[in-house]
Amino acid sequence: MSSSGNNRKESPAEPFKRALASTVRAVAGDSEIEVAYSAGKPALSGKAVQLPEPSRVPTPREIAVARGWADSLALTAACHDEKLHKKLAPQAGPAREVFEAIEQARVESLGSNRMPGMADNISAKIEDHYSHGRFIDVTAHEEAPLEEALSLIVREKLTGKAPPPTAQALVDVWKPIVEERAGESFDQMHEWADDQVKFGKVVQDLLRLLELTEEMSDGEQDDQDEAGEDSEDQGEQNQEAGDDQSDGQERSSEEQMAQGEDGEYEEVSDSADSDDFEMEADGEDPADSDEPWRPNQSVLDNPEAFGYAIFNKTFDEEIAAEDLSTPEELERLRTFLDKELRSLSSVVSRLANKLQRRLLAQQNRAWDFDIEEGVLDAARLPRIVIDPMYPLSYKRERDTDFRDTVVTLVLDNSGSMRGRPIMVAACCADILARTLERCGVKVEILGFTTRAWKGGQSREAWLAAGKPAGPGRLNDLRHIIYKSADAPWRRAKRNLALMMREGLLKENIDGEALAWAHQRVLARPEQRRILMMISDGAPVDDSTLSVNSGSYLELHLRQVIQEIETRSPVELIAIGIGHDVTRYYQRAVTITDPSELAGAMTDQLVDMFEEDTGPRAAAAGRRGGRAA
Repeated sequence: MSSSGNNRKESPAEPFKRALASTVRAVAGDSEIEVAYSAGKPALSGKAVQLPEPSRVPTPREIAVARGWADSLALTAACHDEKLHKKLAPQAGPAREVFEAIEQARVESLGSNRMPGMADNISAKIEDHYSHGRFIDVTAHEEAPLEEALSLIVREKLTGKAPPPTAQALVDVWKPIVEERAGESFDQMHEWADDQVKFGKVVQDLLRLLELTEEMSDGEQDDQDEAGEDSEDQGEQNQEAGDDQSDGQERSSEEQMAQGEDGEYEEVSDSADSDDFEMEADGEDPADSDEPWRPNQSVLDNPEAFGYAIFNKTFDEEIAAEDLSTPEELERLRTFLDKELRSLSSVVSRLANKLQRRLLAQQNRAWDFDIEEGVLDAARLPRIVIDPMYPLSYKRERDTDFRDTVVTLVLDNSGSMRGRPIMVAACCADILARTLERCGVKVEILGFTTRAWKGGQSREAWLAAGKPAGPGRLNDLRHIIYKSADAPWRRAKRNLALMMREGLLKENIDGEALAWAHQRVLARPEQRRILMMISDGAPVDDSTLSVNSGSYLELHLRQVIQEIETRSPVELIAIGIGHDVTRYYQRAVTITDPSELAGAMTDQLVDMFEEDTGPRAAAAGRRGGRAA
């Protein structure tokens, strides 16, 4: 006798998914690992592994890529100790990105060298990563991310596997310089690939030779020694892919930076400066006082009075996107963005249509019926025939209160947004700009980053001046105007694709970017002004933080947010991608995956437009609690 459950046909992909999950647990040596499948970025978090969702009938390429991700994440669970990693890795910035990329190459090489099938799977994953051709024509260092190149160079040294053809140009740009400065380090990497600590120290030497880090202090050296003591059995543990490893596998750089006991960089909420600031924030609300807003007392106009210094503004730039690239490159990048838009269009367009319907509904004509005077209601003519003296046969058009509105989107263009996050952000900005434009709402799209890694001309000027103490911000800002509020989408659409350009995304100084965007939207003539900030992390600039307190940039960001939320008519919203922004902004939402960005942006805007109160009243309401 058969049951209905036995007769039910399952998807051809289901047996493959079950087999893949079993393989992950076997390679990781942990039967408690939970394996899930989604369209988001593959990731390992504790005992949870997220793999790409295959099609109902997966293609051979999909199968190979999924196997590659499964093997990579399983090897990470088996051969990578997160606690040791936190002790060994640099604090933040390009050095950390390079360190993590090389460590991932080490982990994957352990499986590739022992199991040919696993080597083929990981090669398929890597080839898929570079299959979009983003690096196929790179010729300059600015266009070639160092962490990507070093990952492939180290992989080749450890496994003998050549880079995929689409990434060969990327490797060729950096390989001569890397081998000239640190050729001996690669031989040591091969020798210590089984030992995470000794391998990590070799990578640290490599970073110093490449001038990405400075010599370690005595305190850092002590941490390294402790890491060595904690890992005396690490080499033996890495010899078997099935050995149990630490279950603390969260790899978010925000969380890593927040571990004060494992590194020097402390979260601003734990610093004395932050405590003082929050005590001020808990006091009397400036918006409730009788004193007028005095611009000379605002951190937006005079940050120096609030403890935020800028060493040199000469090299900062506010630039239109079209001035950062040639028309030919913009056209090529726009073609790439259009391809990505097609894959996201079904989801994002559905949400955009929802927003459009809500907005248009507010602008539609509305009528009051059954009134004693006004325009004769044709639907009530039978009443007049029956009773000419019937008074309630008229209608009057209702006054609709749809205020002219401008929306400014401010996008984080930092290096941590590279890849899928910035691609999704560009797609969402593009579609929302079109949607709001059709509804008569003007949209401005801005981006912020720095002109250089680890300080630019500002840092050089500081060094030439003899390194005076307390210099403040030590990097050159780059504020990008992708689309001005008055520019139609059709003229600015190519500019949005500039976000895809390799080498554009560097560091992020959120406080000054937010103040700049606020100044622009405040000058607009529209009755209602909405400012939406999209970021994936706390403000980070290695050059600035190396000579100031660890909370320097974050404290300034908090001050700017406080000023806008309590004293400005601009309505401020924030969306954090994998980063809790609710501790900064009163009206904010945090998402865990870039694919959720479209829904978050749409929902926030729908909520804003459905509010009946004015900006100031809305701001007062927001101060009563945070958005979920």
